[in-house]
Amino acid sequence: MAGSGEKKEHLYKILVIGELGTGKTSIIKRYVHQFFSQHYRATIGVDFALKVINWDADTLIRLQLWDIAGQERFGNMTRVYYKEAVGACVVFDVTRASTFEAVTKWKNDLDSKVQLPDGSSVPCVLLANKCDQAKEGLVNNTTQMDEFCKEKGFIGWFETSAKENINIDEAARFLVTKILQNDSDDLGQEKENERIALDGKPPSERTQKKSCC
Repeated sequence: MAGSGEKKEHLYKILVIGELGTGKTSIIKRYVHQFFSQHYRATIGVDFALKVINWDADTLIRLQLWDIAGQERFGNMTRVYYKEAVGACVVFDVTRASTFEAVTKWKNDLDSKVQLPDGSSVPCVLLANKCDQAKEGLVNNTTQMDEFCKEKGFIGWFETSAKENINIDEAARFLVTKILQNDSDDLGQEKENERIALDGKPPSERTQKKSCC
């Protein structure tokens, strides 16, 4: 593939969800446009931005980042917004403990509305945003945060600041790496299913047959 000079291209839909005012729009603006402003209107409904990444010499990734408004959480429309997403970030504001308390609801809502083709949860990263300011609550204890993420099914967490550009790129790269891994696992499974369809036998039976000969 690399020899042909053509890049493999992927288009991935990623959701950015969390309570109102946690900095979701700021994170997306910082990541996509390397820009920060103190003045954003509250997102009404949904907004999205596109980030193009030259991942490596032969892979181009287009990320569609969907900014889901805080007040939309339990609306019926979120099921439509979440459709076909392959990854997500849940954002909370480290200066407001109440936004952390809502994280579990967001994660449960996400898991109930979108799954990967194999039925598992989409990979989700927890972003502890505004870490350049004084922190409230559990985020001050790294061990407890690690345990919380493991218990709730997050693949990891990062302290982020859209204002100071802290860990935004790192968190996104971590999530995309996991999405690519899932993608290659799915591709391998599809090829295996094709082989089974061709000769009608799963790999275990083919191996046994060979050993009998």
